[in-house]
Formats: sequence, C-alpha cells, structure tokens
Amino acid sequence: MEKTNTAPQTANSEMKSVVDKLKGNFSQYGIVVALLVIIAFFQVATGGLLLAPNSLVALVQQNTYVFVLAIGMVMVIVATHIDLSVGSQVAFVGGIAAILMSHLPANLWFLSIPICIFVGILIGIWQGFWVAYVGIPGFIVTLAGMLLFRGFATVLVGESVPVRSEGFKFITKGYLPNIFGFAGNLDVLTLVIGAIIIGWFGYSQVKTFKKSTNNDPFMFVGIKIALFTLIVGYITYLFANSGNEEMGGIPITLVLVAFLVAIYTFIMGRTKFGRHIYAVGGNRKAAVLSGIDAKKVDFKVFIHMGVLAAIAAIAMLSRLASASAQTGDGFELDAIAACFIGGVAVSGGVGKIPNAMIGALVMGVLNQGLSIMGVSSAWVKAIKGIVLLVAVALDVYSKRKKA
Repeated sequence: MEKTNTAPQTANSEMKSVVDKLKGNFSQYGIVVALLVIIAFFQVATGGLLLAPNSLVALVQQNTYVFVLAIGMVMVIVATHIDLSVGSQVAFVGGIAAILMSHLPANLWFLSIPICIFVGILIGIWQGFWVAYVGIPGFIVTLAGMLLFRGFATVLVGESVPVRSEGFKFITKGYLPNIFGFAGNLDVLTLVIGAIIIGWFGYSQVKTFKKSTNNDPFMFVGIKIALFTLIVGYITYLFANSGNEEMGGIPITLVLVAFLVAIYTFIMGRTKFGRHIYAVGGNRKAAVLSGIDAKKVDFKVFIHMGVLAAIAAIAMLSRLASASAQTGDGFELDAIAACFIGGVAVSGGVGKIPNAMIGALVMGVLNQGLSIMGVSSAWVKAIKGIVLLVAVALDVYSKRKKA
C-alpha cells in the first residue's frame, strides 16, 4: 500500500489559512503595510536620514502633539463629533504656561503644569456644555472655539513669550536616565525595555492562540511574532544608539505618549464610560433607550479632549521654548487625519486608539520626511490634504462594499 506524504498538503493548507486571515483583516493590517511602504519611500528619498537614530528621536519629539491630540480625537469622532479647535487650544494654553513660568521662580516651573491641565478642563467644560446640553453641533461649537481661543492667544501672547526654564525644556529634549550604563554606544536600559516588550507580545499572542476557538493557524501567530520582533528590535536598536555621550535612549516624550495610549486604551476598551462612547456613536437613539445618558457622555468626551489638548500644549511649548499665537496652526488636521487613516469611522461608533497611533505615525513620517527633503510648507499642507481625502474615501468605500 502506497503512503502519501501529507506534510506538503498541511503546509499548503496552513499557508492558505494565513492568506485568508490576512484578507479578512486587511483593514487592520493594511495600514501597517502602508506605513512601512511610506517609511521605505522616505528612507530612500532622504538617503537613509529618516531612520538615523537621532532622526527617529526627533520624529517622536516633534510629533508628540499628533499622538496626544489623536488620542482625544478618537473619542470625539467615535462619539460622532469633531473638534476643530484643538490647534487654537494648544496656542492658548501654551501662552498661559509661558506667562506663568515668566513670573515663577525657575525651579518652580512645574507649578504651571497642573494650572494648564485645569485650563484644559475648563475649555472642555465650556465646549461640552454647548454640545451636550444646548444641542449645538460639535462642528459649530469647535469652529467658534477655534476662532475664540486663537483670538485669546493673540491677545495674551502678542509676538512671543520665551521660556527660559531648562527643567521645562527637558520634558521634550530629555531621555530616561541611563541607569544601566552603555554597552558600547547602546543604552542598556533601552535594550532591556525592548526585550521586555518583545517577550510580552510573544507571550500574549501564544496565550491568546491557546484560548482562541477560531482555529486560527499557528503559522499566522508565528509570522506576527517574527515581524513584531524584527520591527521592534530594529526600533529598539535605533533608540539605544541615539543621543550623545552624556545621555540617550528612550525620549521622555515617548514614555508620555505610551502612558497616555495605555490609559485611554483601557478607558475605551475596559470601562463603562468607554462602552457608552461606542454605544452612543454606534446608535444614539438605541443607546438612550437602553438607559445611557448620551448628554453626559458627550460632555465628558470634550473634557477629556480639553485635558489632552493641554498636555499637547505643554509638550509643544517645551520643544519650541517659546509661546506664539501661531502655534498649533493646522494641528486639528493632523489629529483628524491620523484618526481616519487609523480606521476611525467618519460616521462614528468605530475606532481604536492603537490604530489611530499608526495613523499618527503616518502623519509624523510625512512631517519628518518632507521636512528632511526640504519640501515647502505649502506643499506639505497640500499632501496632507490629499492623504486625509484618500483616508476618508477608503472608509466610505469599505462601508459600501460591506453593505
């Protein structure tokens, strides 16, 4: 009796399952592929400068505002609103922070931070009240806010207000302390953190696979772990090789962004408030009939957006070391585009913060790559506009295809 070799058939079957899995999750993994293609393009176009260690740190430091604002914008858009005022809020709150620090002793600069957060809360209460309890559409309220807070910033700041506190500047220019020293030119702490992240991801993927009832092929899990290890391992190497002889490694702004992403991912995915945001955004009438206070949800969403705009203002002021009435111009476009690129539905109810962070990375790479290439600001805005239009068009197309 002739024996048949089933190994090739099994391998082909698993490969087909992997391909089918990728097709089924194209919307999720497609944006990652698009990001990698954009990075590869700019890496070639800039002669390898985009992924130079210090350029990668600069990308994070200069685009912190995109990541922070995109976190809040996810909540706003999922709840079926929009916030056009975040750029003006950054200018206004940044102006307040600069003026406060100009009157405070140099070693008490940190007192300006809670005051700025409180101002962000007040802004959120102001806009949330008009949207939630008066019933004015968020588009109109935040359009008015865009003009209002930009006007306040112009009156408050004037030409510019410099920041002289080195401690405050360290927020965006500093790194985590090199507690383990260096291995050659590489920061050991960064290598340890990178290894922990890779190990955690591999463990969580295998654990999820064992508990899953979807019969996903293990090859698919293995490919994900391998790709994640390669990408994160390379990024870890770049960060570990950044900085100078005195300090380097992981910038403080990256830790700030990671902390906010973790907190708000938990809020959106694991809390009653987060579930209510998705419920209201998915079907407002059904949510109200089920007992959800939609007005309260809207009100809280804008408060969170105000707090995150204040944090973005602090980060931006720390990097620029000077407040200006023109700071934050176009920031709302970057945040909104990051959300739509990351798969947040235009009509609300759908969207995840980690995916929006990938969209924010796309915007950050565009900002950094075009800047290195010396492209004029006019063309940068034009390219961003096209990217935003394409992202929304893809969202509309995918919905029509599903329908």
